[in-house]
Amino acid sequence: MFKLVFFVPESHVEAVKAAVFEAGAGKLGDYDSCAWQVLGQGQFRPLSGSNPFIGEQGQIERVPEYRVEMVCEEAALEGALGALLRAHPYEEPAYDVIQLVQLKR
Repeated sequence: MFKLVFFVPESHVEAVKAAVFEAGAGKLGDYDSCAWQVLGQGQFRPLSGSNPFIGEQGQIERVPEYRVEMVCEEAALEGALGALLRAHPYEEPAYDVIQLVQLKR
């Protein structure tokens, strides 16, 4: 099992989550569409050669973004990452994939 964490502008949070859920992420036992999210502020500066969705080259931009976390089984991980990258408006979306350890209970 993995945890997928990504950062997405407020305007696209629901569309990106829907795409990643459709690809199989966010399933936990008898539940689906499971996620945790919190609103924060992202910061970046587009460099020469970039084509920013928000902001201008050479200028620091601060944007309301959501941090979204969800679990993802290994079998769905590649598809979920592909869906994330296709649905996300940024050229270079920030995301983490963290392998989880499941303890027996």
